[in-house]
Amino acid sequence: MSQTKYSTILRQCRLLGTDGRSTVDIAIDNNKIAAISPKIPELGEWEIDIQGKLVCPPFVESHIHLDSALTAGEPRWNHSGTLFEGIQIWGERKQSLTLEDVKTRAIETLKQQASQGILFVRTHADVSEPTLTALQGLLSVREAVKDWMTLQVVAFPQDGIYGSPENDKLLETALEMGADAVGGIPHYELTREDGVKSVQRIFELAEKYNRLIDIHCDEIDDEQSRFLEVVAACAIRSGAGSRVTASHTTAFGSYNNAYAFKLMGILQKSRLNFIANPLINITLQGRADTYPKRRGMTRVKELWQQGLNVSLGHDCVRDPWYSLGTGNMLDVAHMAVHVCQMTGMEEIAACFQMVTENGAQTLFLGDENYGIAAGKPANLIVLDADSCYDAIRRRAAVRYVISRGKLLAETVPAKTSFL
Repeated sequence: MSQTKYSTILRQCRLLGTDGRSTVDIAIDNNKIAAISPKIPELGEWEIDIQGKLVCPPFVESHIHLDSALTAGEPRWNHSGTLFEGIQIWGERKQSLTLEDVKTRAIETLKQQASQGILFVRTHADVSEPTLTALQGLLSVREAVKDWMTLQVVAFPQDGIYGSPENDKLLETALEMGADAVGGIPHYELTREDGVKSVQRIFELAEKYNRLIDIHCDEIDDEQSRFLEVVAACAIRSGAGSRVTASHTTAFGSYNNAYAFKLMGILQKSRLNFIANPLINITLQGRADTYPKRRGMTRVKELWQQGLNVSLGHDCVRDPWYSLGTGNMLDVAHMAVHVCQMTGMEEIAACFQMVTENGAQTLFLGDENYGIAAGKPANLIVLDADSCYDAIRRRAAVRYVISRGKLLAETVPAKTSFL
């Protein structure tokens, strides 16, 4: 007779990347994946029949602003829909931030994300205010959720490192307080020269404090905004490319091809990570265009074709820049498939990878901390789908979310009956 050996066994799992016909059993014990086999003979203390549904590593949210999440309409709505009005509104709203305010909204958003299969999140924290309230709140949240969510916090000078005399010091203080990564916004600095200097300063601080880098880079339609080349040059000279991320880079979509092709060669040498945010980029960018109107996206498809690591982020959930959003990464991947014109089967699979494995690479999680294999942490999700194509096409519900070997969330998909 079979003996109880494992705490949990998931039966008949269809793993991502398999032939689509065979299934496996996954055994979990001591918060780790203990075994994967076509048929595990032992019993589990608790078992779930997955019924051939898709099992994959958790979704990764590469880029979000939890400090501003759920503040849409406070103190007013963004009527122009532009990036710069959003910055202005946030500048007003953040004057009333409290630690409890930041923590409550951030944890509510993280719970919403986790229920949809996200267990790894990188958030930016505005460090342009002397109180550093947003940063303190999110560092506290990082500690509060550590048993079920991995949260990285980027020290992000929303108003620019050189936008105010004290911002440089505030950024360094944020790193001393424990921020995981150093950020910047060179295209929003007062001058081109300040923007270049800000990128150089970011790399200095990252080396000094041994931190990752994630820069809001060229998030504008201006084809003359060319700070990506500066980031790439610094990454090449420092050798830090795999620890460096260029977020947004929407101006890349407006560069003339002669310059873009030259830049692509530099990017291949740099081995930067890229994050595109399709929902917000397609919303904020192109606002000054009449017709034809630009999509406002970086060259996701071309970067992917060149073998560079591209991941996707939601960026905003009901905040001054984007009044919509649920935090669902399948919504993000679905938009990317359309706006990046990645509708081939291999391309759709790539967009799914951009919200899973590629995101893990962007966050520098390490192979030992992400993925489905014996010995790895038991972090995985079960989708109400039979393939990544099916999951994106239908934005399938996440049936089960298992974090650190424990069932964190369960969703029963809606059922329709014709009468």
